[in-house]
Amino acid sequence: MLLLSLFFLLLAMGQGEFVCQLRGLVQRPELAQDGDFVIGGIFSFRTGQDYYILNGLFLCILYLMIFAINEINKNPEILPNIKLGYKIYNNCGTMDILRAALALVSGLKDEISDDSCTESETVQAILGHSGSGPTIAFEQVVGRFQVPVISHFATCACLSDRKEYPTFFRTIPSDYYQSRALAKMVKHFGWNWIGAIAVDNEYGLYGIAAFIQAAQEFGVCTEYSEAFSSSDPPDRLQRITGIIRHATSKVILAFMSHREIKLLAIELYKQNITGLQWVGSDAWITDPSLADNEGHSILVGSLGFSVSSAKIPGLEGHLRQLHPSQFPDSQFVRDFWEDVFHCSLNNTANTPKKPCSGFESLQNIQSYFTDVSELRFINNVYKSVYAVAHALHNLVTCEEKKGPVYNESCVLTKHIEPWQVLQYLNTVNFTTKEGERVYFDNNGDSPATYELVNLQMTNKDTMEGVTVGIYDASLPESHHFIMNNNPVDVPVSVCSQSCLPGTRKVLQKGKPICCYDCISCPAGEISNLTNSIYCLKCPAEYWSNKQRDACIPKEIEFLAYDELLGTLLVLLSLLGVFLSMIIILVFYYHRETPIVRANNSELSFLLLFSLTLCFLCSLAFIGWPSEWSCMLRHTAFGITFVLCISCVLGKTIVVLMAFRATLPGSNVMKWFGPAQQRLSVVVVICILWLTISPPFPFKNFTQFKDKIILECALGSAVGFWAVLGYIGLLAILCFILAFLARKLPDNFNEAKLITFSMLIFCAVWITFIPAYVSSPGKFSVAVEIFAILASKTNTKKNMMGKGASKSF
Repeated sequence: MLLLSLFFLLLAMGQGEFVCQLRGLVQRPELAQDGDFVIGGIFSFRTGQDYYILNGLFLCILYLMIFAINEINKNPEILPNIKLGYKIYNNCGTMDILRAALALVSGLKDEISDDSCTESETVQAILGHSGSGPTIAFEQVVGRFQVPVISHFATCACLSDRKEYPTFFRTIPSDYYQSRALAKMVKHFGWNWIGAIAVDNEYGLYGIAAFIQAAQEFGVCTEYSEAFSSSDPPDRLQRITGIIRHATSKVILAFMSHREIKLLAIELYKQNITGLQWVGSDAWITDPSLADNEGHSILVGSLGFSVSSAKIPGLEGHLRQLHPSQFPDSQFVRDFWEDVFHCSLNNTANTPKKPCSGFESLQNIQSYFTDVSELRFINNVYKSVYAVAHALHNLVTCEEKKGPVYNESCVLTKHIEPWQVLQYLNTVNFTTKEGERVYFDNNGDSPATYELVNLQMTNKDTMEGVTVGIYDASLPESHHFIMNNNPVDVPVSVCSQSCLPGTRKVLQKGKPICCYDCISCPAGEISNLTNSIYCLKCPAEYWSNKQRDACIPKEIEFLAYDELLGTLLVLLSLLGVFLSMIIILVFYYHRETPIVRANNSELSFLLLFSLTLCFLCSLAFIGWPSEWSCMLRHTAFGITFVLCISCVLGKTIVVLMAFRATLPGSNVMKWFGPAQQRLSVVVVICILWLTISPPFPFKNFTQFKDKIILECALGSAVGFWAVLGYIGLLAILCFILAFLARKLPDNFNEAKLITFSMLIFCAVWITFIPAYVSSPGKFSVAVEIFAILASKTNTKKNMMGKGASKSF
């Protein structure tokens, strides 16, 4: 239970007089000054190992608050004719801080009667505390009294909850923004595999949780997340150092205070665990006491965000004027003075220190108290005082119909209460002398602006934070995080190396998304980005290269004249044409001889001409398929073959009828004269084919995945099969008739040769079918050409062999 509590006693004093009496001991402030409006302050000025450094800094905070109040009192533009006072408490421990908060809310009078009950001693606002934990504790109490609390260093994101902390404001950004800034910074340096360690309190746990959530959004994975505090048993710290030793991540986010980071650094230094990149929170990254411990070298190179530094004109001169005589009741100021000058202000005390002469001065003393070269968090106290002053000024200068009370009326200065100040704090918006804009959002948070600090060694045993970048959440998303030109040497910390173009990521089973294997893209697919999660299929006319990182045009395949196979087939075709022409010349030279005339010279010349065309039509199958070449190759093939087979059929019928139709007065032979023989070559089908649906060039993408086969489509399959059927019909008829005429006299026995020729012809084309189907790409065309040449060579040899021999 709190020892300091307010309760009401109803006492009969005089006639019905009521008295409000304070129970318990009254806790007096460390420093106080009366005023029309009083601002409270709760700070912890610590003692012990870091006394000289930290107490100098906290005394600077205390004195800065006094400096800001005195500066406002001298400024006629803010709260004119109104004096600000202060009550500042120096308390450590949650219970003492709560007592100080209740003292600021309830006042210091032991007894209040009816006559003085309107004279409230409640402060208009409370500044502090620097820690999130103590602030959470007393804000929940004073918030019930509608007293605004403004912290300069309590960053826990939980304090942005207006339902739980309705009167809380802060002049430092919330850890929500710091966590997102840290996550973006980690992503900027390419780290996706990190460890996380936090202090085991609200500040650390809330901060590390917000960071992990933001890091996941940016694709950063956390290998481990641990928490400890400076009061934990040593074995817990040993366990955490063991985790760090065996971890594969090289980057550690430390969301903790200076106490915990120093303990951890010392332990890692003792175990010689080095080569780590530290990412620090604002609670320790610029703390000047880091260089005091033996393990500070572990932290050199650390990166972290801190609030922007600032300069306050006139502050240094004001700090150097500090003297214990100004605050005779402040034990803290006395202790600080004795520590700086190594003397004693208490002449009666038994102490080895010499007595202070009274002439000591801070004018020529260099200490953390008088060093105002880099004001970061201390500047937030300055802004907090001015925020309260501006809220009070707006209340004092209130315009009618714009007031804070229920009927929008204004209130008298002496009747201003904290809840009214609270309302006006929500609308505060001003700019400091340094040009920094101060305002609060709906959650009481300040604008999120940070400097990225890199800890570097400047002098022996001294670390300094060098600004290497900025983070401003008020800028567009793409400009939140900006690095300057200062180079930062950082290690690589990834679970898996980046997947190069040509590969894709495949997650490792049971591990975070940052741990993956790189698998090459399959043939026909590419990835042209690093760390691609999928491969893209190439367009139909393209194929992937060997590296699988680009689509290149597919190889186009057709039977060309300039390749070996094409050249060989051309030579064979030309050889067939040459031999046919030789035989034609021989027949022409002996055209008047009885043997040639008896051999049906007109039909023989037509047969030789058709054979020549058959050899020439094979050339149409070679070369780049075009619209005309496709129509020519199929129709020429059909017409020349029909012409050739028709000629052979005509010769067979003529010979057969010559011996079978010899009866006197027979009219059979008149149907097989030269005119009728020429009519046996029918091209009607081909004409219809070309007219209705002619063949056309076609790109075959299905036969080969990595090649395009240029070929000629049939157009009308009916026309094509009609031509083949007609050729087959003629060949069968020719074979049957030749078989019937096999026993004719030797001088006219061409039927045996025709029969044999037709057998070879059928064998060639029957064999052609499976060979054509099984031959890939351009080789199918070569098989077709070979079948044409083989069948026509055999026909020429057998049809003309006997007749040519007779001509000689």
